[in-house]
Amino acid sequence: MSAWFEDMAIGDRLDLGSHHFTAEDIIRFARQFDPQPFHLSEAGAAATHFGRLCASGWHTGAVFMRRLVLTHQRLDEEARQRGETPVPRGPSPGFENLKWLKPVFAGDTIRYASEVTGKIDTTGRPDWGIILGVNEGVNQHGEVVFRFDSRVYIPKRTGGERLERRDATAD
Repeated sequence: MSAWFEDMAIGDRLDLGSHHFTAEDIIRFARQFDPQPFHLSEAGAAATHFGRLCASGWHTGAVFMRRLVLTHQRLDEEARQRGETPVPRGPSPGFENLKWLKPVFAGDTIRYASEVTGKIDTTGRPDWGIILGVNEGVNQHGEVVFRFDSRVYIPKRTGGERLERRDATAD
């Protein structure tokens, strides 16, 4: 999905790979960022509604972001190897509908993906468009555990040449 705005189509799906959540990683993340009992130990989790150790929702989100960045780095490198200049990606004006639908337990493997759900042709930034997407994580049982809707600016091919010229003169 490393493409110009014009090249992206509704339904395009980008597999971001998977991540295995170990008890050690869950506890390490929780100690630093989300120190609730059900993230810190099996014993603490056993006394809660979860019943066993589970990852922080923020942990599942942070892993999504890592998988997204690594995937785009790989796609950019593949483009360079083909002699192409990677398409720059813009900032995100935000996301909506973040949902942690099922707990991610120690031992779960989550596969992440992002799918284009819409396109907005912007008027305020004529060199860019906005890609709408649904992003999710699915566990080894096929259950969606994490989902959110995103927006990201993607350059238009007609604007990309102007972007490259600006970058070249900025040095």
